[in-house]
Parts: sequence; C-alpha cells; structure tokens
Amino acid sequence: MIALARKYRPKRFSDLIVQTHVAAGLRGAVAAGRVAHGYLFAGPRGVGKTTAARVLAMALNCERRDASGVAGEPCGACDSCARIWTGAANLDVVELDAASNRGVDDARDLRERAMYAASAEGRHKVYIVDEAHMLTREAWNALLKILEEPPPGVVFVFATTEPQKIAQSAAPILSRLQRFDFRRIGPHAITDRLKQVLAAEGLAADDDAVQLIAKSADGGMRDGLSILDQVLSFGEGPVTAQRVRDVLGLIPEDMYGELLRLVADRDTHAVFPLVERLVDAGADLGEFVAGAGEALRAVLLVGLGGKPEGLTEGMVALIDRYRSLLPAPDVVRLLVVLSEMETQLRTSGSPRLAVELLLLRWAMMGRTVELQAVIEALGKKPGKGEEGRGKGDPAPVLRDAAPVPLPPSPAIPPEKGPLTLDRLRALWPRIIDDARAKSPMLGALLQAAEIAAIEGNTLAIRLLDTNPVHVEGIERQRDALALLVGRYAADPIRIRLEGAARGERPAARAARMTEEGVRADRLTALRARDPSLNTAIEALDLELLE
Repeated sequence: MIALARKYRPKRFSDLIVQTHVAAGLRGAVAAGRVAHGYLFAGPRGVGKTTAARVLAMALNCERRDASGVAGEPCGACDSCARIWTGAANLDVVELDAASNRGVDDARDLRERAMYAASAEGRHKVYIVDEAHMLTREAWNALLKILEEPPPGVVFVFATTEPQKIAQSAAPILSRLQRFDFRRIGPHAITDRLKQVLAAEGLAADDDAVQLIAKSADGGMRDGLSILDQVLSFGEGPVTAQRVRDVLGLIPEDMYGELLRLVADRDTHAVFPLVERLVDAGADLGEFVAGAGEALRAVLLVGLGGKPEGLTEGMVALIDRYRSLLPAPDVVRLLVVLSEMETQLRTSGSPRLAVELLLLRWAMMGRTVELQAVIEALGKKPGKGEEGRGKGDPAPVLRDAAPVPLPPSPAIPPEKGPLTLDRLRALWPRIIDDARAKSPMLGALLQAAEIAAIEGNTLAIRLLDTNPVHVEGIERQRDALALLVGRYAADPIRIRLEGAARGERPAARAARMTEEGVRADRLTALRARDPSLNTAIEALDLELLE
C-alpha cells in the first residue's frame, strides 16, 4: 500500500499548495522556453521543494505538454511523467541526496555525467540535489565551473532547508542560481487538503481530529499526510480527536482547562498537583507551556472581539468560559511574563521547576480593576472628576498587584539634656544609626570607635584601631559628628580624638607590616599628592578603594 504522502503528491504546478508564486514562475519559464540552468529551492521541510523539482522535470520532458490547456503544465500521465513522478530509474532525471554524496569526488562525478547529452532530442537532463547544504566547500567549488557554463539542456535544482549554510560555504554559487523561497503551509490549507484526501479514500474523520493533525503538521503538508497515515493505522472506524491525541501523545485539553482555572482563581495550591500530573503522564513540559501560551492568546483574541482559528470544540468552550474571568489587560501581562521566561524555560536544567515558577507567577499576579467598579462597590457616588467624564470615555484602571505604601510616621525628636558618660554610652548605638543614615562611611567609622570621656562640652572619641585612614576620616567628619551628638545636648558639642591634638594623628604602635596597612599607606600618600581628590571624596562622601 502506497503511503498517502506519495500517493497524493502533486503532478502539476497547479497542484502545489500555497506555493503559487513558485508554480507561476516555473510554469511561465517552461512555457516561454526561458528555463534557467540552475535553481535553488529553499524552505522548511515538507512544503514541496523536491515535488516542485520533479514537476519541473516532468514539464521539461513531458510528451504531451500543454495538453491540459495551460501552457507550461505537464500532463502527468505520459510514460515520461509517470517515471519521474514515481522516482523510477530515468536516464534524464537524476535525484541525489547530498547528505550521502557530499564530497568533492561525488561532485566531480556529477559534473562529468552532466556533460553527456539527454537521451533524446528536445529533452532535458535534470539533476535534483536534495539537502544541498550538506555539500562541502570543495564540492561546491567543483560544481562552480559547470554552473557558470553549463552544457545545453542541463538543469540543476538544489533543494535545501538551510540556505544560510550555502551562503557561508559557497557564496559565489548563489549568484549563479535562481532562488525560490517556499512558504510554510498554514493550518487551513492543510485541513482542506486532508479533507480532500479523506474523501478520495472514502474515510470519515471528525473536524476536531483533522484540525489536530493540521496543527501537529507544523506547516508541512508531507508531515500532515504522514500523521494521517499513522492515525489511520491505529484503529478502525472514523478518525476521532481522542485517537489523534493517543497516537501523537498530545496533552489533554482538560489540563489547559485546569491551568486557566487556577490562573483565574489565583489558586497557587493547584500548581504543584497540575505539574505532577503532567510529569506522571510523561508529557513534554515545553509542549505544555507552548499550548498554555496559545490558550491565553486565544482568550486575549476573544476578549478583544476576535475569533481564534484552528481550535477544537472543547478548546472553544474553555475559552468562552474563562474570557470574562481573564480580562485582556491581565492576559497581556501573563503573556509578557511568559515571554520574559522563555529563555529560562528553554535552557533550564530543571524544566519542572521552571514551569512551576511560571505557573506560580501567573497565579500570584495581581488583577486590574476599573476605578468606577471600586467606587460602586464602596457605595460612593462619583466625584467631580468622574461626573466630568463622558459615557464613552474609558474608566481609569487600577491594579491590585501591591498595596499602596503608607507615608512614614513622623520621627520622634531626640530628648535634650545634660550629657554624662553613662548617658552618652547608652545613646552611642543610636548616634551610630543616625550617622549611618546621613553617611554610610561615617557610620562605619563610628562603629570602630567608642566614647572615651566627656569634659564639659567636649566629647573625647577613642578609635579601636590605629588605621590612619580611619583617623583622617573622623577628622574630616568631626563637625558632622558634633552636630549629631549635639541633638541630645542643650549646648553645642565639640569633638576631640583621644590622644591627638586637632589636626594631628595619634602615634601608631609598632606593629607587623600587613598587606592592609601597606595599602592604606599607599592610598593616604595618593590623597596627599592630589588635593582635588580629597575635595571630591569629601563632597561626594566616597570611599577610595585603589
């Protein structure tokens, strides 16, 4: 029994589905006798590249060309057409697979064979090279000369799914070939063709089943017919949508229904059981996410007044059920999240975790509400701004994704009073916090200091280390520190560093030289040489690192 993809392969240019631009160009070239010596057919797999090459070969060698009344069309029934269409041995039409004949020796052999004339006068020798991107650079170089100056009556057709590889390895070849780009075949065209085949075979199939096959074909007519063949061999009777799902292992529609429900209800608890069901069933999580995106897109389309195509009756019912629960602005935000996580979902080492995070983000996402609905729910009349809005004007929209933050409570003013040593030591942590709020560097410096003594209005500060940079830092911030401490005193405060006169550094104890000490000395010397650097550091409250 012949496979459907072979049995219903087009025999004329007019039979090529969707590729009307290719059919018109090739048919016109044959009719006008202006056939090029080299063609490049580029496009996705299963869209008719090799078939178009065979039809071109049939048209060039047809014994009753134009018999159908259309110039340039092969008859599809003569002996020559039949042999070419079936792929039988033919002296004038040779098909090669570049995947297994990709070397320079194979190209030289092809070049030598092309030098011989066709089997009869008026006929053409046609060489169809499939998967042409597999040819090596050396093989292309071997073919370059014959493509520049081909023998009369010789036509080369190179078919490829990856023309960019040919451009990389053999760019000079492209200028010597006429290029035709084949389009992907849409679900509608595939559905119509499948129904024609089913009618010709006398078979019955549900519309939902045909739509599922067309969707799974992913733009390839050959794949659509192959899937139909596979489903037909799976059982007897009419082809049903459930049989297609069983054969192809498609995810049941109720999974997408549960997804829409948990998103609409913001049911985060249902996320993990849903993913668990998918994993237990052996479902492809990538396929599930893609299907979820398509379901949300359908909800969005319906919400905006459109009508999604190619959906089964079950999916249409699900979309109608949830379109009012998922307004268009919410669905747009859900799809934006999906777009942001697309790379993570594709490359994650833990696909299950990535899908769970996506569903959780969807379920936790806030919803948009119209301000008018909020006012009506509160039982209030619209204010002046609302009264001025016309009936046709859109209502303002709020989003409940996060609560509105309350303004900070006013700060409690510090209590002023006499400064004793015990009171100052008790206030020291608070003074450090106040300093950190004003200047993170000052807060860090005070963290390494302690109260030494209080003499009248003079506060003595003792450093806990002898780092000269720390000493200089507090010296620079002496006035700021005096103001911070003065908030708690009745009279102005002066700051003095323990053991050092104003402007002098305390003598450092002899210590073993360390890397940190050497670095501190180097930075201090750098600042001493450049007064402008000191000014910038103090004005911007910076810390010099290196």
